[in-house]
Amino acid sequence: MDLNKKINSNKLIIDKWIRDYFRHKGFNSHLKKAMIYGVMNGGKRIRPFIVCSLSKYLKIKKSSYLRLAVAIEFVHSYSLIHDDLPSMDDDQYRRGKLTTHIKFDEATAILAGNSLFSLAIELLADKKTHHEDSVRINLIKLLADFSGINGLTQGQSYDLKFEKEKPAARKIIDMYNMKTSKLFEYCLMTPFLMTKSKKSDIDDALSYGKNFGLIYQITDDILDFEGDLKKIGKTPKKDLNSNKKTLVEKIGKKKALDFCRNLAEDSTSKNNIFGSNKYIFKEMIFSLIKRTY
Repeated sequence: MDLNKKINSNKLIIDKWIRDYFRHKGFNSHLKKAMIYGVMNGGKRIRPFIVCSLSKYLKIKKSSYLRLAVAIEFVHSYSLIHDDLPSMDDDQYRRGKLTTHIKFDEATAILAGNSLFSLAIELLADKKTHHEDSVRINLIKLLADFSGINGLTQGQSYDLKFEKEKPAARKIIDMYNMKTSKLFEYCLMTPFLMTKSKKSDIDDALSYGKNFGLIYQITDDILDFEGDLKKIGKTPKKDLNSNKKTLVEKIGKKKALDFCRNLAEDSTSKNNIFGSNKYIFKEMIFSLIKRTY
């Protein structure tokens, strides 16, 4: 089975898990509908695929790693809902559909994002995710760190701040590391934490996640500039029109892609931590450079 088929097959499993979860979660309120809309409006589920592939290799129970994978997808969805808000990037389309605040309203979108993050914490805190209290506490603590002022939200803050500045390339890369890479790092390191792997394996996982996130964001910026609404599922040239600062704008497309290739080569030198799945992870990181959506 080729990589895309594996990703799509895993997406079906994740989507079914999410639908079943919401079916038994709370009552059918306006807020719940917005939460479901925000998390079920498409997407390749790359982050859950990473978690599931790595967890299978590490022989983590399916019932455990699916909860971890969905928790991460909830956090990702929350970040997209908030990212699209008028006070942030002010987007009307996400994955080819109306953004949550357009489909519902701005206040509901904010609450939906907040509630998805809360559900992620709830999933990680449950004993079904891991039987040891210390491991679950560590998962939650790291998520708070990686998604907060040392990660995702700080990266978003820099992204908005840089609209009025002329940051150096290094600062843009630092912003990418926080805004995008941190959640990928979390995807890569948490299965190793759940199996209490050695520190060197966790460090290599973090390095792969960091590089993967950087390549993902840089190629996303290229697609934003060159793509169209039908292909990329969101308003094209939004970065340019909003005065967003990107590495592509700073150093040019060719140098940015060369930088991505060097990151991918660096990652494959450490991919023995993935065991029999190392070829999947190698293909996955190089395929990002060629992606068209």
